[in-house]
Amino acid sequence: MNKTYCPSLTEYKRRLSREVQIGDLPMGGLNPIRVQSMTTVDTMDTLGSVEQTLRMVEAGCEYVRITAPSVKEAQNLLEIKKELRKRGCNAPLIADIHFTPNAAELAARIVEKVRVNPGNYADKKKFDVIEYTDSSYAAEVERIRERFRPLVQICKQYGTAMRIGTNHGSLSDRILSRYGDTPLGMVESALEFLRLCEEENYYNVVLSMKASNTQVMVQAYRLLVQKLDEEGLQPYPLHLGVTEAGEAEDGRIKSAVGIGTLLEDGLGDTVRVSLTEAPEAEAPVAKALIDRYTNRAAEAKPIAPLAADFMAAVVDNAALGQSGTATVVTPDADLSPIDPFQYHRRATREVLNLGGQNVPRVMADLSRLPGLEYADLRAVGHLYSAFLDKFQMNDLGADYVYSGQRPIPFMLPNGLKEVVDFSAWQDGGQRPDHFPAFTAAEFATATARHPDLNFVFHNLASLTEEALGHLHADPTAVLILATDNAHAMPEIRRAFFRLIDKKITNPVIINRQYPVLTPEQTQLYAATDVGGLLLDGLGDGVVLSTELLPERSKEEWLQTLDQLNQLSFGILQAARTRMSKTEYISCPSCGRTLFDLQETTAMIRKRTDHLKGVKIGIMGCIVNGPGEMADADYGYVGVGKGKIALYRGQEVIKKSVPEEQAVDQLIDLMREDGKWIEPMVLEEPVIG
Repeated sequence: MNKTYCPSLTEYKRRLSREVQIGDLPMGGLNPIRVQSMTTVDTMDTLGSVEQTLRMVEAGCEYVRITAPSVKEAQNLLEIKKELRKRGCNAPLIADIHFTPNAAELAARIVEKVRVNPGNYADKKKFDVIEYTDSSYAAEVERIRERFRPLVQICKQYGTAMRIGTNHGSLSDRILSRYGDTPLGMVESALEFLRLCEEENYYNVVLSMKASNTQVMVQAYRLLVQKLDEEGLQPYPLHLGVTEAGEAEDGRIKSAVGIGTLLEDGLGDTVRVSLTEAPEAEAPVAKALIDRYTNRAAEAKPIAPLAADFMAAVVDNAALGQSGTATVVTPDADLSPIDPFQYHRRATREVLNLGGQNVPRVMADLSRLPGLEYADLRAVGHLYSAFLDKFQMNDLGADYVYSGQRPIPFMLPNGLKEVVDFSAWQDGGQRPDHFPAFTAAEFATATARHPDLNFVFHNLASLTEEALGHLHADPTAVLILATDNAHAMPEIRRAFFRLIDKKITNPVIINRQYPVLTPEQTQLYAATDVGGLLLDGLGDGVVLSTELLPERSKEEWLQTLDQLNQLSFGILQAARTRMSKTEYISCPSCGRTLFDLQETTAMIRKRTDHLKGVKIGIMGCIVNGPGEMADADYGYVGVGKGKIALYRGQEVIKKSVPEEQAVDQLIDLMREDGKWIEPMVLEEPVIG
């Protein structure tokens, strides 16, 4: 199986793509990774669109996308462009097209780039399953190609670039019937259009594979790169994005999990972060993700390529008198022990509630918190009531706390487990309710271990043959795996590959420690580093920590702990590995939106954010309706001015519900399905 989808799994190298000219600002090739966003103002509002575009450019947006749902909006792109150029703004404009080839053909004569969605450009989605013979399928593909050909010819004539942008939620019935709801279907949907572009000698093309599900999104981009190479097609630049990421912290975490995972492997030439917020809020997040890689190659410490382990295996075989040869140099990715195009969780033994079939666990680092009291555990999701003298855990309650050299001086709430350094465990009388954490050297020589669970700190360098032997021999051992390499995610992944190669099945807690960063930097970096591993099925838990300046107060420490705890759960949810809260699949709004998306999302969140694990799609129009929220449990979709359609999955249940009644009726629908629970109200105040 050809697994090669990036230049290297261990060394930071950007994929060298074809340069595409977009106005006066080229992308791909050796150009920097570009930032893109999309206006939310009605395209017929010329001055509103211009003012918003100027704010976006001021915020760092380099390409501005504007929806053109019909010919009249496409025509008005000319007026918007004239006014922008008059004001000295030369940012390339991109027309966003759905369903309307005639609007695309007009827009291609005006703007610098058009975006088409192959799922609904001369194709259709009615959720029908269609039986095709090879000949009838080929005939349908040819019909679509002929409808697409005029746009290609116009773009070629006018020097207009094109993005062929596949969306997971809007795959056509034809593609779904042939390939299923899969990353392969997404890739094939784009390649059908791309093959025609190459036949017409038109190469000014950008590709994207967007999805709200981060696992699907990452798999599709990887598979696209592999298929381009396999078919001998041009290495077209990639536009990265997670659709309907949502708002605030959740939207940023989800975007970083998907986009950051690909950036780590050198994929991506332009980035759009889709937030249910004002579009000028998107560019700084995209830039923060991109800037992390500006000096990555120079800052990274060398990581041994996978071929090094392969060569070691050959030497071992030779020593045993077995055949083995290393005459063929195999690409690094082809030696990967995992399938990069399909999710499989690493097989591990179960140790208490870690590994096996357990969800990944969250560990909170309290080792530097001074003077810990009952109420302080609220920062890690365990709420203490002094009146009732008992704890109450919320859905974001940490599973473990690491106290290091300072064991917690009081009884912990039921279900919360404490981890202490080995020396503190020994000095404290080897308490059965404390679990020791060893260094690799301590673990190798220790004569006393906990009978049920022992943690061992490791990094890639410490995973020697001897250390692996100790882990293999102890069914109670769980690794806490860390790195100080700037190229962090690939180094930890490399350590996982060594464990898999040596058939070590001990569970692993991913440990990421950050220097003094802004809360948003920590959020984005941790979501990238940990999320990228989780998407590949690697990791049975997470512990995050960050440095604080010595003069920080206890309150500031608690605030940081609370942020890190919520971040840990947010990353697990964004990677689809542990659902601990309501998930909102909400689009970022555009000129097609039929209601105030930010206000409506906030209102729905206020009423429903206590529903653990329920997924709610909130879409501004039918374009981003049942398809884009493909795996949501319920959907809230604008279908007209002041009118909402409510969905159960992909099935419309209520049509044209007045907007002022829609949230109540959405809740009634959940009640019918037995998925609604009343929000819990604490009878007594919680201290802390």
